[in-house]
Amino acid sequence: MSLGRVLVVGIILSAGIAAVAQTATPAVPPAAPAAAPAAAAAPAVPNSPAVLPGNGLAQHPFLYCGEWNYVNPQQTIWIIRDGKPAWSYSIPYDYVFEGKKDFEELGDCTLLANGNVVFSSRRGASIVTPDKKIVWHIDVRAGGELHSIQAIGLDHVLVTENGDPIRMRLINTKTNAVEKEVDVKPGDPTQPHPQLRRARMTAAGTFLIAHMDDNRVTEYNGEGGVVWNYVFPSPWAAVRLANGNTLITGNAKGGIVEVNKKGEVVWKLDRKDLADAGYKIGCIQDVARLANGDTVFSNWVPNDVKDPAQWPTTAQLIEVNPAKKVVWALREWTDPALGPASGIQFLDQPGHPEDIPLHK
Repeated sequence: MSLGRVLVVGIILSAGIAAVAQTATPAVPPAAPAAAPAAAAAPAVPNSPAVLPGNGLAQHPFLYCGEWNYVNPQQTIWIIRDGKPAWSYSIPYDYVFEGKKDFEELGDCTLLANGNVVFSSRRGASIVTPDKKIVWHIDVRAGGELHSIQAIGLDHVLVTENGDPIRMRLINTKTNAVEKEVDVKPGDPTQPHPQLRRARMTAAGTFLIAHMDDNRVTEYNGEGGVVWNYVFPSPWAAVRLANGNTLITGNAKGGIVEVNKKGEVVWKLDRKDLADAGYKIGCIQDVARLANGDTVFSNWVPNDVKDPAQWPTTAQLIEVNPAKKVVWALREWTDPALGPASGIQFLDQPGHPEDIPLHK
């Protein structure tokens, strides 16, 4: 993935110097050399409408983090309340892992009821307090990547590592004891990075994984046996809804679908629905179904908008109602510089995400 730069070349001014003769008839000044034409700056790509619906940052309080913000030396988790930043925490992009130069990226982040934030960083996962102290951390195993972490109550996490095999571990963060471990087969065991971004324990104690590289969402029991499977191109996230249906996002290839246990599509949002409304969609990553029935998703752009100078014309968060009308879109790249969007959590919704029964 190349990093484009837009250069604006200044106008070169040339001035002719007129010669003044000491006679009644002034001398004709020599012709000035032609000024070099100015190079025009590349126009911004209109990746979203000029005027966006909704109330901008004030529409919802939310937690926000994003993958591969490579133009910024710091990768930042944001909490937005009352239309402005209320808290942030940053990690460096550049990172040394196993003695080699590497990078970190934020992809999965969750605010807990006690104010702590659980987050993944590709080469590990951590819990940070409101006063920005790391109180728990784990490094990924050799050869793997870590993009998914889920809080189960306030003292357990489900850590899922990409690798061979994909490994899910239920860890007690007070004792560091691994209380459950489940291994499942990846699509391509030689390529950890594209295997998955989301794995979640459900209220029933099963495990729901969006196998991004294997074009399927699979639900496993506590021993790793398959109990449900749905074929879908490049799924980034799979969210089990309160009604038992599953909400799935299609990354760079698809839109969003809601499917029932029979595999029937009961609602969907196509990329064309958004293009017709003026929105360029990069990768549809995280997704949330709000209490009012609306659906909000993160629109991650670095893979699709190659030039970072064009990122700021992209709407990072988009909310649609059940009729697929865009009712809110957020485009905020400067104040604050939210960066590309991946993980999202809306803080005006009932309950707490860690309120999942503990199954061992």
